Amino acid sequence: MKLTETLEDFYTVKIKGMPENLKKEIGHFNVFKLDDYIGTTCNPLPYTRKDFYKISLIIGKNKVHYADKVVAIEDQALFFANPQIPYSWEHIDENQTGFFCIFTDAFFSQFGNLKEYPLFQPGGNPVVPISTELAESLKTVYLRMLDEINSDYAFKYDVLRNLVFEIIHLALKTQTVTASLYSKSNATIRVSSLFLELLERQFPIESISQQINFRSPSEFANQLNVHVNHLNKALKETTGKTTSQIISERIIQEAMILLKQTNWNVNEIAWCLGFEELSHFINFFKKNVQVSPKIYRLTEIV
Repeated sequence: MKLTETLEDFYTVKIKGMPENLKKEIGHFNVFKLDDYIGTTCNPLPYTRKDFYKISLIIGKNKVHYADKVVAIEDQALFFANPQIPYSWEHIDENQTGFFCIFTDAFFSQFGNLKEYPLFQPGGNPVVPISTELAESLKTVYLRMLDEINSDYAFKYDVLRNLVFEIIHLALKTQTVTASLYSKSNATIRVSSLFLELLERQFPIESISQQINFRSPSEFANQLNVHVNHLNKALKETTGKTTSQIISERIIQEAMILLKQTNWNVNEIAWCLGFEELSHFINFFKKNVQVSPKIYRLTEIV
Protein backbone atom coordinates (compact mmCIF):
# COMPACT_ATOMS: atom_id res chain seq x y z
CA MET A 1 0.00 0.00 0.00
CA LYS A 2 1.37 3.43 -0.96
CA LEU A 3 1.13 5.55 2.19
CA THR A 4 2.60 8.79 0.92
CA GLU A 5 3.38 10.19 -2.50
CA THR A 6 6.94 11.50 -2.73
CA LEU A 7 8.41 14.17 -4.95
CA GLU A 8 9.93 11.37 -7.00
CA ASP A 9 6.45 9.89 -7.51
CA PHE A 10 5.10 13.28 -8.54
CA TYR A 11 7.77 13.83 -11.18
CA THR A 12 7.53 10.28 -12.47
CA VAL A 13 3.74 10.22 -12.83
CA LYS A 14 2.88 13.82 -13.64
CA ILE A 15 5.97 15.30 -15.26
CA LYS A 16 7.45 12.08 -16.68
CA GLY A 17 10.93 13.32 -15.92
CA MET A 18 13.14 13.81 -12.86
CA PRO A 19 15.17 16.94 -12.04
CA GLU A 20 18.85 16.00 -11.94
CA ASN A 21 19.50 17.73 -8.62
CA LEU A 22 16.33 16.58 -6.81
CA LYS A 23 18.05 14.22 -4.37
CA LYS A 24 20.96 16.57 -3.79
CA GLU A 25 18.87 19.55 -2.69
CA ILE A 26 18.25 20.48 0.93
CA GLY A 27 14.95 22.04 -0.05
CA HIS A 28 13.02 21.84 -3.32
CA PHE A 29 10.81 24.32 -5.18
CA ASN A 30 9.18 24.30 -8.62
CA VAL A 31 6.31 26.02 -10.38
CA PHE A 32 4.10 24.91 -13.27
CA LYS A 33 1.23 25.96 -15.50
CA LEU A 34 -1.78 23.84 -14.60
CA ASP A 35 -2.93 23.80 -18.24
CA ASP A 36 -0.04 21.49 -19.14
CA TYR A 37 -1.06 18.80 -16.65
CA ILE A 38 -4.81 18.42 -17.02
CA GLY A 39 -6.97 16.64 -19.57
CA THR A 40 -7.82 13.09 -20.56
CA THR A 41 -4.22 12.16 -21.43
CA CYS A 42 -2.80 13.08 -18.02
CA ASN A 43 -2.51 10.64 -15.15
CA PRO A 44 -4.50 11.80 -12.08
CA LEU A 45 -2.66 11.96 -8.77
CA PRO A 46 -4.00 9.43 -6.24
CA TYR A 47 -5.95 10.40 -3.12
CA THR A 48 -3.13 10.25 -0.62
CA ARG A 49 -0.76 12.32 1.45
CA LYS A 50 2.11 14.01 -0.34
CA ASP A 51 5.47 14.64 1.30
CA PHE A 52 5.56 18.20 -0.05
CA TYR A 53 3.48 21.36 0.01
CA LYS A 54 1.46 22.56 -2.97
CA ILE A 55 -0.30 25.87 -3.62
CA SER A 56 -2.61 25.86 -6.64
CA LEU A 57 -4.50 28.61 -8.43
CA ILE A 58 -7.47 26.69 -9.88
CA ILE A 59 -9.72 28.35 -12.45
CA GLY A 60 -12.67 26.21 -13.57
CA LYS A 61 -15.24 23.90 -12.01
CA ASN A 62 -13.62 21.32 -9.71
CA LYS A 63 -14.20 19.20 -6.65
CA VAL A 64 -11.43 19.03 -4.07
CA HIS A 65 -11.34 15.90 -1.88
CA TYR A 66 -9.48 16.92 1.28
CA ALA A 67 -9.32 14.71 4.39
CA ASP A 68 -12.96 13.60 4.83
CA LYS A 69 -14.44 16.64 3.06
CA VAL A 70 -15.45 17.45 -0.51
CA VAL A 71 -15.31 21.13 -1.51
CA ALA A 72 -16.83 22.37 -4.77
CA ILE A 73 -15.04 25.11 -6.74
CA GLU A 74 -17.46 26.89 -9.06
CA ASP A 75 -15.24 29.59 -10.54
CA GLN A 76 -11.74 30.07 -9.12
CA ALA A 77 -9.94 29.34 -5.86
CA LEU A 78 -6.59 28.89 -4.18
CA PHE A 79 -5.87 25.46 -2.74
CA PHE A 80 -3.23 25.02 -0.02
CA ALA A 81 -2.15 21.38 0.38
CA ASN A 82 0.22 20.21 3.12
CA PRO A 83 1.96 16.90 3.89
CA GLN A 84 -0.31 16.06 6.84
CA ILE A 85 -3.67 15.70 5.07
CA PRO A 86 -4.50 13.43 2.08
CA TYR A 87 -6.15 15.07 -0.91
CA SER A 88 -6.95 14.91 -4.61
CA TRP A 89 -9.20 16.86 -6.93
CA GLU A 90 -11.37 16.11 -9.92
CA HIS A 91 -12.10 18.40 -12.86
CA ILE A 92 -15.83 18.87 -13.49
CA ASP A 93 -15.47 20.48 -16.92
CA GLU A 94 -12.79 20.80 -19.59
CA ASN A 95 -12.34 24.56 -19.24
CA GLN A 96 -9.46 24.52 -16.78
CA THR A 97 -6.52 26.81 -16.32
CA GLY A 98 -4.23 27.99 -13.54
CA PHE A 99 -0.84 27.44 -11.93
CA PHE A 100 0.67 25.52 -9.05
CA CYS A 101 3.92 25.50 -7.13
CA ILE A 102 5.37 22.69 -5.03
CA PHE A 103 7.98 22.92 -2.29
CA THR A 104 9.32 21.10 0.74
CA ASP A 105 9.42 22.22 4.35
CA ALA A 106 13.21 22.45 4.11
CA PHE A 107 12.94 25.07 1.35
CA PHE A 108 11.73 27.53 3.99
CA SER A 109 14.30 26.59 6.63
CA GLN A 110 15.18 29.77 8.58
CA PHE A 111 12.88 31.77 6.29
CA GLY A 112 9.60 32.09 8.17
CA ASN A 113 7.47 29.31 9.62
CA LEU A 114 4.77 28.00 7.28
CA LYS A 115 3.14 25.96 10.04
CA GLU A 116 2.24 29.12 11.96
CA TYR A 117 -0.19 30.16 9.22
CA PRO A 118 -3.84 29.03 9.54
CA LEU A 119 -3.90 27.76 5.95
CA PHE A 120 -1.48 25.00 6.95
CA GLN A 121 -2.79 24.30 10.45
CA PRO A 122 -5.30 21.67 11.65
CA GLY A 123 -8.80 23.06 11.27
CA GLY A 124 -7.73 25.62 8.70
CA ASN A 125 -9.62 25.99 5.44
CA PRO A 126 -7.27 24.99 2.61
CA VAL A 127 -9.68 26.00 -0.19
CA VAL A 128 -10.02 29.78 -0.56
CA PRO A 129 -12.58 31.05 -3.09
CA ILE A 130 -11.31 34.22 -4.76
CA SER A 131 -12.67 36.96 -6.99
CA THR A 132 -11.89 37.27 -10.68
CA GLU A 133 -9.85 40.39 -9.92
CA LEU A 134 -7.73 38.60 -7.32
CA ALA A 135 -7.27 35.65 -9.68
CA GLU A 136 -5.76 38.03 -12.25
CA SER A 137 -3.36 39.43 -9.64
CA LEU A 138 -2.35 35.90 -8.62
CA LYS A 139 -1.69 34.95 -12.24
CA THR A 140 0.88 37.75 -12.26
CA VAL A 141 2.55 36.34 -9.14
CA TYR A 142 2.83 32.87 -10.67
CA LEU A 143 4.18 34.28 -13.93
CA ARG A 144 6.82 36.11 -11.89
CA MET A 145 7.69 32.76 -10.29
CA LEU A 146 8.12 31.15 -13.70
CA ASP A 147 10.35 33.99 -14.87
CA GLU A 148 12.38 33.91 -11.69
CA ILE A 149 13.00 30.16 -11.56
CA ASN A 150 14.28 30.25 -15.15
CA SER A 151 16.60 33.19 -14.48
CA ASP A 152 20.30 33.19 -13.60
CA TYR A 153 19.83 35.55 -10.65
CA ALA A 154 21.96 34.34 -7.73
CA PHE A 155 19.27 35.03 -5.12
CA LYS A 156 16.25 33.89 -7.11
CA TYR A 157 15.14 31.38 -4.49
CA ASP A 158 14.82 34.14 -1.89
CA VAL A 159 12.60 35.99 -4.38
CA LEU A 160 10.54 32.81 -4.85
CA ARG A 161 10.10 32.40 -1.10
CA ASN A 162 8.80 35.96 -0.87
CA LEU A 163 6.37 35.30 -3.73
CA VAL A 164 5.00 32.25 -1.90
CA PHE A 165 4.37 34.37 1.17
CA GLU A 166 2.72 36.99 -1.02
CA ILE A 167 0.19 34.36 -2.13
CA ILE A 168 -0.35 33.21 1.46
CA HIS A 169 -1.06 36.72 2.70
CA LEU A 170 -3.39 37.53 -0.18
CA ALA A 171 -5.37 34.39 0.70
CA LEU A 172 -5.44 35.15 4.44
CA LYS A 173 -6.81 38.64 3.83
CA THR A 174 -9.81 37.14 2.04
CA GLN A 175 -10.45 34.74 4.96
CA THR A 176 -10.40 37.26 7.82
CA VAL A 177 -14.15 37.80 8.14
CA THR A 178 -15.07 34.17 7.48
CA ALA A 179 -12.65 32.83 10.06
CA SER A 180 -13.96 35.23 12.71
CA LEU A 181 -17.57 34.21 12.14
CA TYR A 182 -16.65 30.52 12.11
CA SER A 183 -14.84 30.62 15.42
CA LYS A 184 -17.74 32.39 17.17
CA SER A 185 -20.70 30.44 15.83
CA ASN A 186 -19.25 26.94 15.70
CA ALA A 187 -16.87 26.77 18.65
CA THR A 188 -17.68 23.15 19.51
CA ILE A 189 -17.32 21.95 15.91
CA ARG A 190 -14.10 23.92 15.55
CA VAL A 191 -12.49 22.38 18.66
CA SER A 192 -13.49 18.90 17.49
CA SER A 193 -12.12 19.54 14.01
CA LEU A 194 -8.84 20.87 15.38
CA PHE A 195 -8.45 17.83 17.63
CA LEU A 196 -9.22 15.30 14.90
CA GLU A 197 -6.81 16.85 12.43
CA LEU A 198 -4.08 17.20 15.06
CA LEU A 199 -4.55 13.51 15.87
CA GLU A 200 -4.45 12.52 12.21
CA ARG A 201 -1.31 14.55 11.53
CA GLN A 202 0.67 12.00 13.53
CA PHE A 203 -0.08 9.28 10.99
CA PRO A 204 0.81 7.28 8.99
CA ILE A 205 3.88 5.89 10.75
CA GLU A 206 6.35 5.25 7.94
CA SER A 207 9.65 4.69 9.74
CA ILE A 208 10.78 2.94 12.90
CA SER A 209 12.40 6.23 13.91
CA GLN A 210 9.03 8.04 13.83
CA GLN A 211 7.12 8.32 17.10
CA ILE A 212 3.78 10.00 17.76
CA ASN A 213 4.03 13.13 19.91
CA PHE A 214 0.65 13.14 21.67
CA ARG A 215 -1.25 10.20 23.12
CA SER A 216 -3.19 11.44 26.15
CA PRO A 217 -6.25 13.74 26.23
CA SER A 218 -4.36 16.27 28.35
CA GLU A 219 -1.52 16.47 25.80
CA PHE A 220 -4.00 17.25 23.03
CA ALA A 221 -5.84 19.76 25.21
CA ASN A 222 -2.57 21.57 25.94
CA GLN A 223 -1.76 21.76 22.23
CA LEU A 224 -5.21 23.19 21.48
CA ASN A 225 -5.05 25.56 24.45
CA VAL A 226 -8.32 24.31 25.97
CA HIS A 227 -9.18 22.54 29.21
CA VAL A 228 -9.31 18.77 28.85
CA ASN A 229 -12.92 18.74 30.11
CA HIS A 230 -13.90 21.24 27.41
CA LEU A 231 -12.24 19.09 24.75
CA ASN A 232 -14.01 15.99 26.02
CA LYS A 233 -17.40 17.74 26.06
CA ALA A 234 -16.93 19.07 22.51
CA LEU A 235 -16.04 15.61 21.19
CA LYS A 236 -18.93 13.99 23.04
CA GLU A 237 -21.35 16.46 21.45
CA THR A 238 -20.00 16.08 17.92
CA THR A 239 -18.92 12.43 17.78
CA GLY A 240 -20.62 10.70 20.70
CA LYS A 241 -17.22 9.44 21.88
CA THR A 242 -14.76 10.50 24.57
CA THR A 243 -11.32 11.88 23.78
CA SER A 244 -9.69 8.70 25.07
CA GLN A 245 -11.91 6.51 22.90
CA ILE A 246 -11.04 8.38 19.72
CA ILE A 247 -7.30 8.37 20.47
CA SER A 248 -7.35 4.65 21.32
CA GLU A 249 -9.28 3.76 18.16
CA ARG A 250 -6.82 5.63 15.95
CA ILE A 251 -3.77 4.10 17.64
CA ILE A 252 -5.29 0.62 17.32
CA GLN A 253 -6.00 1.24 13.65
CA GLU A 254 -2.38 2.21 13.04
CA ALA A 255 -1.11 -0.73 15.10
CA MET A 256 -3.14 -3.17 12.99
CA ILE A 257 -1.81 -1.63 9.78
CA LEU A 258 1.80 -1.84 10.97
CA LEU A 259 1.43 -5.41 12.19
CA LYS A 260 0.02 -6.55 8.84
CA GLN A 261 2.00 -4.41 6.41
CA THR A 262 5.49 -4.17 7.90
CA ASN A 263 8.06 -6.63 9.20
CA TRP A 264 8.89 -4.43 12.20
CA ASN A 265 8.98 -6.28 15.49
CA VAL A 266 6.29 -5.63 18.08
CA ASN A 267 8.64 -3.67 20.31
CA GLU A 268 9.45 -1.24 17.46
CA ILE A 269 5.75 -0.77 16.68
CA ALA A 270 4.99 -0.17 20.36
CA TRP A 271 7.66 2.54 20.57
CA CYS A 272 6.42 4.26 17.40
CA LEU A 273 2.94 4.43 18.92
CA GLY A 274 4.17 6.07 22.10
CA PHE A 275 4.48 3.07 24.44
CA GLU A 276 7.75 3.05 26.35
CA GLU A 277 6.98 -0.38 27.84
CA LEU A 278 6.19 -3.30 25.53
CA SER A 279 3.90 -4.88 28.11
CA HIS A 280 1.73 -1.75 28.18
CA PHE A 281 1.26 -1.93 24.41
CA ILE A 282 0.45 -5.66 24.48
CA ASN A 283 -2.15 -5.15 27.22
CA PHE A 284 -3.63 -2.15 25.37
CA PHE A 285 -3.87 -4.11 22.12
CA LYS A 286 -5.41 -7.21 23.76
CA LYS A 287 -7.98 -5.03 25.55
CA ASN A 288 -9.13 -3.50 22.27
CA VAL A 289 -8.68 -6.36 19.78
CA GLN A 290 -9.11 -9.35 22.14
CA VAL A 291 -5.91 -11.02 20.87
CA SER A 292 -2.22 -10.28 21.30
CA PRO A 293 -0.29 -8.34 18.62
CA LYS A 294 1.64 -11.51 17.74
CA ILE A 295 -1.49 -13.60 17.21
CA TYR A 296 -3.16 -10.78 15.25
CA ARG A 297 -0.15 -10.59 12.92
CA LEU A 298 -0.42 -14.31 12.18
CA THR A 299 -4.19 -14.20 11.61
CA GLU A 300 -5.35 -14.25 7.99
CA ILE A 301 -7.44 -11.24 6.95
CA VAL A 302 -10.91 -12.42 5.92
